[in-house]
Amino acid sequence: MKHQVIAAGKPALAYAKTGVAEYLKRLSRYGTYELNHIKDGSSEDVSDRLHSSSKGTLRIVLDERGEHLTTAALTSRFQEWEMRGVKRASYLIGASDGHTETLRGEADMIWALSPLTMQHELALLVLLEQLYRVATIQRGEPYHR
Repeated sequence: MKHQVIAAGKPALAYAKTGVAEYLKRLSRYGTYELNHIKDGSSEDVSDRLHSSSKGTLRIVLDERGEHLTTAALTSRFQEWEMRGVKRASYLIGASDGHTETLRGEADMIWALSPLTMQHELALLVLLEQLYRVATIQRGEPYHR
């Protein structure tokens, strides 16, 4: 399965840039993982761009009101999607005002990384780390303990 992360705005903080680069480098050993940045803006504009950019993919909207998963449950979800023949998944990180109801309604999954409201740069970093963790679990590697 190919994975694309689509995020509104680019990380500006040094720790976020460094962490994002590190996890993208690590993920490159496990398959196709892309990071695409779209222009930030209003919730409506960003949600429209996220919707267009994720057309034809399994849409996973990141939102603190979404489903809370353990890493093991997330790994199981990935395996289910792969068994169903899902070829491409998109992880959508929206504007600071959140996603529109339209985008949330068309999502295949709404996933909460945490019940806390999180800065977008930090959410991106946490998402990439979890994708890396799932990839290592699927390969049977010891990163996840």
